[in-house]
Amino acid sequence: MQSIPKSALLLGLAGLIPFVWGAATALSPALSGWGVQFMAPLFLGTYVSLTYGTIILSFMSGVLWGFATRMEGAQAAIGYALSVIPALWAFFMVNGDPTNAAINLAAGFVGLLLLDWHFWQLGAAPAWWLRLRLVLTGGVLACLSVPILWGV
Repeated sequence: MQSIPKSALLLGLAGLIPFVWGAATALSPALSGWGVQFMAPLFLGTYVSLTYGTIILSFMSGVLWGFATRMEGAQAAIGYALSVIPALWAFFMVNGDPTNAAINLAAGFVGLLLLDWHFWQLGAAPAWWLRLRLVLTGGVLACLSVPILWGV
């Protein structure tokens, strides 16, 4: 695997900030209290993690769609069909009580990683793609463990 381009790595890591912020404000009433002075509750705790995670799964569907454009024939058709799964998963499965929504969101990111691997195996994703996705998915799952394990 090639090394991850610095810009892709930095932007990917920056994309973890809302997940880290959500976990931190869910675990720390003091941090959440400070945050509520400057932002709406939408941007705090589990709520921000679930909302942002839903957006990111939908965004990643678009990325996978782009990978499918590098394929042809039946392989492309399968690629397009697979690419919409993360967005549909987020739409239908990330709802209800926060703990179950977080479990379903985490499952969606695990499934996304499998799709990333599939597109990478086929050569539709860049050679460094899977390394980046492993790092980012690990970060997302660590942050989502807060509402899953602590129910906050």
